[in-house]
Amino acid sequence: MNAAEQPVEPDEAGGKPIGRRLLLSMLGLGAAGVVAAPYLQDGLESVLSTASGKDPTGLTGLLPNGGGFRYYSVTSSVPHKSAADYRLTVDGLVDRPATYTLDSLRALPQTRLVRDVQCVTGWRVPGTPFEGVQLSRILDAAGVRPGARAIRFTCFDGAYSESLTLEQARRADVLVALRMQDKPVAHSHGGPVRLYVAPMYFYKSAKWLSGITVTSDVQRGYWEERGYDTDAWVGKSNGRGDTPTA
Repeated sequence: MNAAEQPVEPDEAGGKPIGRRLLLSMLGLGAAGVVAAPYLQDGLESVLSTASGKDPTGLTGLLPNGGGFRYYSVTSSVPHKSAADYRLTVDGLVDRPATYTLDSLRALPQTRLVRDVQCVTGWRVPGTPFEGVQLSRILDAAGVRPGARAIRFTCFDGAYSESLTLEQARRADVLVALRMQDKPVAHSHGGPVRLYVAPMYFYKSAKWLSGITVTSDVQRGYWEERGYDTDAWVGKSNGRGDTPTA
């Protein structure tokens, strides 16, 4: 608790006691706020999502939504993908290249994780549920060839990319995520499908995922090209000492 948050005693504040009627009114407003909060949050997310999609400055990325997250995009706009037109391709050093629809991803066994989310810029959202297909399952279905050492991820925003070593990608806490906060991943959060790498800083969890390519070596992603660590373990990279998330 910082100085601004310290409780103030009545005599220090110099205020007057409030009446019972005012107190009950305030409690009523608080209760109404609790009931309305989910609807207000959904509305705020919708407004910010629409605004961020049309914002060439990227300033809407500085605004928080009701869940404590920030909206980030490296492009001025990102196309929306529906269940009808979403596709995820798996290719590269594999025996069985594949293309998944949203429905085919939903039909696979799902894994649910609840972890803190830590951004390299400092903000943290505790206890965030993610649910989706373990990346290792998709890699096994594709048949990774000898000589493969890494995975490159591409996104349908047309600009973002990420990477993991093959060993990192096979961790049980790395998901091709279809749900976030117990609902389908919203467009503003990288939906309908995003990567989720639980033990690493959130920039590794690429949004708007559209491609998984098995490669012979690690290819640095968008932010790694701009100075961030390629191995982005929370609390052990990027010069930060945050508490690990997994």
